[in-house]
Amino acid sequence: MDFPTTRMRRLRKNENIRDMVRETKLLKEDLIYPIFVKDGLENGKKEPIPTMPDEYRYSIDDAVEYAKTLENKGLKSIIVFGVPLTAEKDEIGTPAFKSTGIVQKTIRKLKAETNLVVIGDVCLCQYTSHGHCGLITEDENCDNNLKILNDESLEYLCKVAVSQAEAGADIVAPSDMMDGRVSAIREALDENGYDDVIIMAYSAKYASTFYAPFRDAACSAPGEGNRKSYQMDPANTNEALREVELDILEGADIVMVKPAIPCLDIINRVSENFNMPIATYSVSGEYSMLKTAIQAGVLPEESIIEAMVAIKRAGAELIITNFAPDLLDKL
Repeated sequence: MDFPTTRMRRLRKNENIRDMVRETKLLKEDLIYPIFVKDGLENGKKEPIPTMPDEYRYSIDDAVEYAKTLENKGLKSIIVFGVPLTAEKDEIGTPAFKSTGIVQKTIRKLKAETNLVVIGDVCLCQYTSHGHCGLITEDENCDNNLKILNDESLEYLCKVAVSQAEAGADIVAPSDMMDGRVSAIREALDENGYDDVIIMAYSAKYASTFYAPFRDAACSAPGEGNRKSYQMDPANTNEALREVELDILEGADIVMVKPAIPCLDIINRVSENFNMPIATYSVSGEYSMLKTAIQAGVLPEESIIEAMVAIKRAGAELIITNFAPDLLDKL
């Protein structure tokens, strides 16, 4: 049937009807809040992140207190990013896998004082003196004469994952994009008695310019070179499906696409091809663009929900986003 018998506007005539037939719903439990915890920061002295409006680096105590506030508003999960003391950084990222590391201490306190699902980011970049996600060596055949050592890095990524599991993390999330790291981490967790710890793999992580504010926040920009030899080319789509499939075969429990808004097509393809829980990271650049536009009066606050709904509509079930505090007040 067609017009006038069929009138699509019948299902749009008021808010209650629109709510009834809405196909995609954004829920508080969909959200994961990324929090930055800085070693050596004094309690009560949260540190503004200039490139991320209304976002801060916290001491451990302040981070946990803020997490409690968000939990009371309905937040279910949080992912912890550590900012270690610069003097402690070294070539292998030792602060990332110390039992007394900033992330490990934060995880313990979060698990002791909240009921949140706690996720640890597994990477080396903000803990290494060179700022790369793996060990490095010189190689004139590589970009900037710099080679990232894949297999040699796996040992240290496993150390990070196990140390976070020991601290009580419910989920470890390898974000480094080294080949084979999911299977290596799964084996290391299982061998150490953490077979129930979930792996949320950054499976299709693109070498995106949208990460720039995060690198300021986490003090994780590479000292030289770039990450294009291990993060994905933003022009590629089929490669993303291969990366996701390999992570699933290696034992990933949740797969992720990063960034989110520039990769809605990738999220959709992953959703259509794999029967897996799918996460995405609506990254710092996405946050800062929208937040700045809202504060400047260019966009209304409702644009936040529209952007997040688009991400869910594409197929993501979980969204890591710095907009979580704003959304918890609106949903």
